[in-house]
Amino acid sequence: MQAFHLLSHYKNTLHFSTAEDIIFSDQRMTTAKEHIEQIRTSKFSIGGQLNPLTEDLHQSVKNLSAELYAKDVHFLMEIIQNAEDNVYGDGVKPSLEFIVTSRDITGTGAPSTLLIFNNEKGFSAKNIESICSVGRSTKKGQRQLGYIGEKGIGFKSVFLITAQPFIFSNGYQIKFNEDPCPDCNLGYIVPEWVDENPTLADIQKIYGRDALPATTIILPLKPEKERVVKIKLSKIHPEVLLFLSKIRKLSVREDNEESKLNTVSAISISSETDLVTRKNVG
Repeated sequence: MQAFHLLSHYKNTLHFSTAEDIIFSDQRMTTAKEHIEQIRTSKFSIGGQLNPLTEDLHQSVKNLSAELYAKDVHFLMEIIQNAEDNVYGDGVKPSLEFIVTSRDITGTGAPSTLLIFNNEKGFSAKNIESICSVGRSTKKGQRQLGYIGEKGIGFKSVFLITAQPFIFSNGYQIKFNEDPCPDCNLGYIVPEWVDENPTLADIQKIYGRDALPATTIILPLKPEKERVVKIKLSKIHPEVLLFLSKIRKLSVREDNEESKLNTVSAISISSETDLVTRKNVG
């Protein structure tokens, strides 16, 4: 409860710009990069005077994430549930693809990197606003009590396995860092624009197909989490699709320069109405 009181006090002390505060219209839509810069300056006062409570808020976000997602398995459940909640275009067969690679495309020195591809419509401006917030979510009212996305910080579960998650979606190329931003002393929810490491070409090379899906999430794995993530991915059961109404295909594979280094079981799970099949690839 102390963490929530602190968050409430902080919100009453510092004005948080909402998606409505920053004007977006069909006629004057700012670019994705400009939107991120607006969030950094308007919401987190980067370039202005620092708020003395940011250090306390940073610790509160860290504690809340740890309390909600005490087990590593939750990150995988949250990613799958997020994909299920996403909006898909007409005629699209919703799919979720996991690729683990030893290529350090983020330049973070991670021993392995997990890339997650989803052919949803992609992140909107409101989705970006939500993921840069605590206790706010565009999914409020859409999930019944008990879903793991509660308290609007579902995405923060990935910080259990990565220190720097990346999001590439609908023109947005951003990353977050669990360490406090040197410009505002706050971590976890401060977006930073990404021009390289990785580039879209780096991602395309690993994906290996002509066109990337609308959304790619990139998670350079913490060294101590590499093994458990690979085990969890290798143990995904076909039955998972029986509890999802949208996702029709889920796959897992590993991409290394030398295939003999692969340790993740390649899996392809597809669902056609009532039939769920699993194919171990390789």
